Amino acid sequence: MYWWHKAAERVRVGKSRRFGFITTNSLPQTFSRRVVETHMAGKNPISLLFAIPDHPWVKALNENEQEAVRDAAQVRVAMTAGVRGAADGRLLTVVSEQRSRDDAADVVLRERRGAINADLTIGSNVTQAHELAANRGLSSRGVSLHGAGFIVTPDEAKALGLGRIPGLEKHILLYRHGRDLTGKPRGAMVIDLFGLTEHEVRQRYPEVYQWVLERVRPHRKAQEGNSADADQYAEAWWLFGKTRPEIRRALAGLSRYIATVETAKHRVFQFLDEVVRPDNKLIVFAFCGAHFLGVLSSRIHIVWALAAGGRLGVGNDPVYVKSACFDKFPFPDATAEQQARIRALAEELDALRKRQQAAHPDLTLTGMYNVLVKLQTGQPLDDDDREVNEKALVSTLRHLHDQIDAAVADAYGWPAMMTDEDILARVVALNKERQQEEVWGKVRWLRPEFQVGGTAAPAQPTLDVDVDQGAAELLIRKTPWPKTLPEQVQAVRAALVRLGSQRSVDAIARQFKGAKRDRVAEILQVMAAVG
Repeated sequence: MYWWHKAAERVRVGKSRRFGFITTNSLPQTFSRRVVETHMAGKNPISLLFAIPDHPWVKALNENEQEAVRDAAQVRVAMTAGVRGAADGRLLTVVSEQRSRDDAADVVLRERRGAINADLTIGSNVTQAHELAANRGLSSRGVSLHGAGFIVTPDEAKALGLGRIPGLEKHILLYRHGRDLTGKPRGAMVIDLFGLTEHEVRQRYPEVYQWVLERVRPHRKAQEGNSADADQYAEAWWLFGKTRPEIRRALAGLSRYIATVETAKHRVFQFLDEVVRPDNKLIVFAFCGAHFLGVLSSRIHIVWALAAGGRLGVGNDPVYVKSACFDKFPFPDATAEQQARIRALAEELDALRKRQQAAHPDLTLTGMYNVLVKLQTGQPLDDDDREVNEKALVSTLRHLHDQIDAAVADAYGWPAMMTDEDILARVVALNKERQQEEVWGKVRWLRPEFQVGGTAAPAQPTLDVDVDQGAAELLIRKTPWPKTLPEQVQAVRAALVRLGSQRSVDAIARQFKGAKRDRVAEILQVMAAVG
């Protein structure tokens, strides 16, 4: 992206006519996409004349074309070409691909023409959506251990005192990562000493203290001096590297929560029990109600998440980017009756999957949804697929998903049958509408008892990089202070909503680059005077 950025700069100032790159297919994802967005806006913006967002990368052949070069990269690629000024472009997407034994590929492409967005799409621009205050503080990655010594088997946990020492059940919990959810659970447990000092661990749980002392501390100390994070981890060696206190606050008092695997072939949401500690590769949602599970599992949200997120690796698996997929997603303003309908269907969906997996331990969610996709697309089932269908009741699973899709569409007041493009256009428009509401002070909180009660974290611009809060504050870019009075008033209104209970003249002024405290105070006084 550095070289993409440098090339785009040359084109914007007229030093080059155009540029083109082959990159990995992560270019349309949130972090890299910000570079593209920057050059497609502002003074002398560029346009994309040509783009392929996702294409197989195939191995080169030797001079005799008899065997593939062994060190060829196993990736998927994106292709982009840019030019200065406004221009329509050619967007090519892969319709089908067939690899041969020598790893060559026969690829069929479909072409569309129009203005190409920064996420390498034509049509509704999901990159223009805004984060919503209504969703604030309710989703996060799971914990990041930074030490395999925290993981124990059930027998090891029992030997350490689980079931024998009072209170230890709060600190040795079930542990789940991505493959546990999409495949077969390992049955692993994890030692979580969050909230305890080193002295408290040593006094209350001596066996646990020695276990972590011997298995985690040496690894942490060996990394000390490599970075500020490594020094912090070495100092607090008995704690996870990323303890995620913000999501712990949101989960407090909930008997269950919703989780999805960050990178997975199928976007599936499910309930996990409160005693399960989620891994860093899970995205956690602090909802106990099945109404939210239904909305997240609906086609409307899945289509949005696929467009707003990204794809990763040679497997081309969808990535759920929390800041883009959840923080910007407008939930329906459903009636009590509509919520009850969605809630009942979602409870049935979650119960069906769990019940069939319990009855048939060889079943996996990936296997279930592989068959579900074939049923939805009219593909023939082979013998293995039919066996999965019978064990998992996949036809029933499909029927429940269809009903959830219809119920959620009804809650939005939208048609039950929509194209993907229609869904994206409606979600982007609703996001804009909700964001404008929030500027004027109306926030449709998803969990008002938690969010408005003051325990939700204050709004901060979200970073996809996994950094601590101190580093995040250094990386946040201030918004330039607008030049005209109407824009300044609107900016101050938005800052009032973002800051919530933390708002003050100084806090608002600090949100903007070039804002003078006296000017902000004057605008606030005028706003108060006119009500």
